[in-house]
Amino acid sequence: MARTQIFMASTLYGAATLAAALDADCFRPAHRRILLVSNNASVPETTPPLDRMPGFAALRDRFDRVLSWNEAISPFHPGGWTPRPDDVPLWERHLRLLWQLGDDEIELAVESIQVEPALAVVQLFPAAPIDVYADGLMSYGPTRNKLELLVTSRIRRLLHLDLVPGLTPLLLSEYGVRPEIVPTGAFTAVLAEVAAATPRDGEPVSADGPALLLGQYLSALEILTPEEEERLHVRMLRGVAARGHRNAVFKPHPMAPAHWPHLLEKEAAELGVEFTVCDTPGLAEVLFQRLRPALVVGCFSTALVTASEFFDLPVASTGTGLLLERLSPYQNSNRVPVTIADAVLPPLDERDRASRGGSAEPLSVAELTALLRAVGYCMQSKAYPRLRDDAIGYLAKNLNAGTRRYFKRRRLTSLALPGGVPSQLAFLPKNRTVRRVVRRARVLTSRVSDRQAGAR
Repeated sequence: MARTQIFMASTLYGAATLAAALDADCFRPAHRRILLVSNNASVPETTPPLDRMPGFAALRDRFDRVLSWNEAISPFHPGGWTPRPDDVPLWERHLRLLWQLGDDEIELAVESIQVEPALAVVQLFPAAPIDVYADGLMSYGPTRNKLELLVTSRIRRLLHLDLVPGLTPLLLSEYGVRPEIVPTGAFTAVLAEVAAATPRDGEPVSADGPALLLGQYLSALEILTPEEEERLHVRMLRGVAARGHRNAVFKPHPMAPAHWPHLLEKEAAELGVEFTVCDTPGLAEVLFQRLRPALVVGCFSTALVTASEFFDLPVASTGTGLLLERLSPYQNSNRVPVTIADAVLPPLDERDRASRGGSAEPLSVAELTALLRAVGYCMQSKAYPRLRDDAIGYLAKNLNAGTRRYFKRRRLTSLALPGGVPSQLAFLPKNRTVRRVVRRARVLTSRVSDRQAGAR
C-alpha cells in the first residue's frame, strides 16, 4: 500500500523545522509528501500564508504538493473549527477525494497537537500514526490540555530543536512520548537556504552590525494592552541606545499594528539613533545571517534563543518581569517561554536585572530543569502528579525573593505547596470581608500618597 505523509505547518519557522527533519532523515521514505499550510491569523485574508512568504521557495522541493487547510474547511477558521464525532468518516472521505489520497496509508506530522487546527486534522485521520514537532520554547512546558486516548496512543515521538542544550521537553511526557532532537546543523543549513532565497527588497542595509529589536504581538494575545506593548518596544530602543548603539532595526511581528513603528521612529529621533523598520514578512533568522546584529533584543521570542545558540549573537531580554506578573491564568502556555527567557538570557538594563533579583548570572541546565519541573507541576498538577515531590523539594530549598516571581502565592496555596498561605489561614483570600478591608486600605493609602506628593 502506498504511503502518504502529511506535514502540517502554520509558520515559516515550523516549515523550516520540518525541512531540516526531512534532510536529516528523521522520517521514513514515503510515496508522497504533502505540506498542509494553515493560516491561523485572526483575519487570514490580511496575512500571507507561509507558502507565500519570502524564502519559502527554498523549502518547496521537499514536498510533492502544497495544500491549504483554510481552503479545505472554508468558511470556517482553522483556530476555531473541529469536526463533530459523527462527521469524521464523511470528512475523511471528502479529504481523500479532495486531495487525491485514494486508499493510501496516511502518516501525520503536526505542531501544537493539543489545540486546533492540528487536533482537528489528527481526528479526521483516526488510523494515522502521528509525529509531533515543536518549533519553539513551549515544548519545554507542560501539555496545555488533556488529550483523548485515541489521539495519544498514536503519537510516536516529539521532534524538537535543541534550543536549550541539555534541557528535555516536558510536552507530552505524561503520555510516554519520547523526544527526539532535530539536528542543529540540518536546521541552520535550511535557514541558510531560506536566506539565499529571500529577496532583499525593503531590507535594511547596515555596514556596522545594528541592534535588532524583535517585536511580538502580546496585546493580540491579551497579555498586555496595546499601550503597554508600545512602551515595551520603546523600552527596547532606549535600552540599546543606553548601551551606545546608534543604529537600530525594528522587526515587528507580522500581526502587530502598523502604528507602532511610528512611535519608535519618533523616540529614535529624540535619542539620536538611526532607525529602520523591516516590515517585510519573513524569518528573523534571515536578518541574523545578513545583518550580523551587534545585539538582538526582545522579550521572550524563540528567535532570541536561536540568535544566541545557533548564530552566536549577543542577545538581551527585557520586560519578562512584567510578563510573569501579567500572564493569566497561571496555566498560560507562554509562562514557560517567559520563565526560560527570564532565567537564562541576559537582562537588557538595570531595571530588568532588578526584576530578576539583582543577578545577571543565568541558571545552569540543572537549575533550569529543577525550576521548570516545579513551574510545570504548578501549571498542570493533575497531568504531572509525578512532579509533586520535585516541586516541593525545589520550593522548600529555593523559594526566595529572587525566585518568587516564577510562582503565585494563590497557586501554591491551592496546591498545598511551600510558599503558599499556611493552611490555617487559607480561608483569608476567599473571605469577602477581608478582601473589602484590603481594597479600602489600598484606596486610603493611595489618597495619602497623593496628598503627600501634592504637599511637596
